[in-house]
Amino acid sequence: MGIGVSIFIITLGAILKFAIDPKVFAVVKIDVIGVIFMIVGGAGLVLSILLGTRRGQTSDNTLMEHENRPPN
Repeated sequence: MGIGVSIFIITLGAILKFAIDPKVFAVVKIDVIGVIFMIVGGAGLVLSILLGTRRGQTSDNTLMEHENRPPN
């Protein structure tokens, strides 16, 4: 889940929590589902940021040294 998807899920959760009247859907508690979406989106956002900075630190220098070395 990327940053954009996480922000979309947070936005969807906020819409379900604050913009829709919970009495419209009597079968499910739409405001609780909205809170769950906001929590999952927030966790996904934090993980995307933490793992995204880690992903940028990879290096291909070792591979390039092996490919450019002449055969013995």
